[in-house]
Amino acid sequence: MCGMPQQHPDRSTASPPARLDASMSLLTNVMDHSLDEGYAEAAARKQALGEGGLPPTLRAKVWLAVGLALAGLVVTVAAVQAQVTAPEAARDRQELIDRIERETARADRIEDDIDTLRADVGKRQREALKAHGGDQGELVALLSGATAVQGPGVKLVVDDAEEADQGGDGPRAGSGFADTGRVRDRDMQRVVNGLWQSGAEAISINGQRLTALSAIRAAGDAILVDNKPLVPPYTVLAIGDGQQVSSAFRESADGFYLQALKGNFGIRFRLGVEKEVRLPAAPSLIVRNAEPKAGKSTS
Repeated sequence: MCGMPQQHPDRSTASPPARLDASMSLLTNVMDHSLDEGYAEAAARKQALGEGGLPPTLRAKVWLAVGLALAGLVVTVAAVQAQVTAPEAARDRQELIDRIERETARADRIEDDIDTLRADVGKRQREALKAHGGDQGELVALLSGATAVQGPGVKLVVDDAEEADQGGDGPRAGSGFADTGRVRDRDMQRVVNGLWQSGAEAISINGQRLTALSAIRAAGDAILVDNKPLVPPYTVLAIGDGQQVSSAFRESADGFYLQALKGNFGIRFRLGVEKEVRLPAAPSLIVRNAEPKAGKSTS
């Protein structure tokens, strides 16, 4: 019997449709397998063994504790070192303080010895003047400055001009005095000489007793009296008939000189009569003896 040939049934299945991202297989593989197999295996192994690590919060606390421990260790070491070095520094400081105190005490003792010797020298000088000066011994002691004196007199205060510290150039500039309004050594020399000529019996400047051998000099901007520096204002005390000394000085050439300093350079001064002024003895005196020169006698 003829018939139509039977067709065998088609047992093949249809192939799945192609993926749209087939052309990006590398990128797709990376996205699908973001964790490397080796890392994944290691993580799985740790998790299986119970070694998954500490939670993040606990790990942070551990690191904080370690940091605090290290900071405490550093502070402790610094404190120990400070305690070790502190006694040495304190010891050096105490030694320096003790040395200063010893030297200060030594200087005080030397000053006391100087005052004692000075008083002894003054006493011996007064005794010598009294013994060899006859009736004029007290007067010689007064004029030589060997003894402290008191009595009526005058007080003359001389001071720099108000603008003296501003500097400037002028006819008085130079020779160590840069300001035209500064009192100079030659000014004080004229003042003192004018008071002597006006009848003063004893004079002092800022507590420094003047004698026949006293010197008034300059060192830079400072005025020296017997090599001792003075600072303005310069207070001049003179013993004598106050009214007479004051009037005579104002009318003298040195008084007019002082007035010219005031008018031209602003140097200030005031002169007044005092009922009583006190002058100390000169700190030291140089005693010189004069002897007649030996020669042939004349008949």
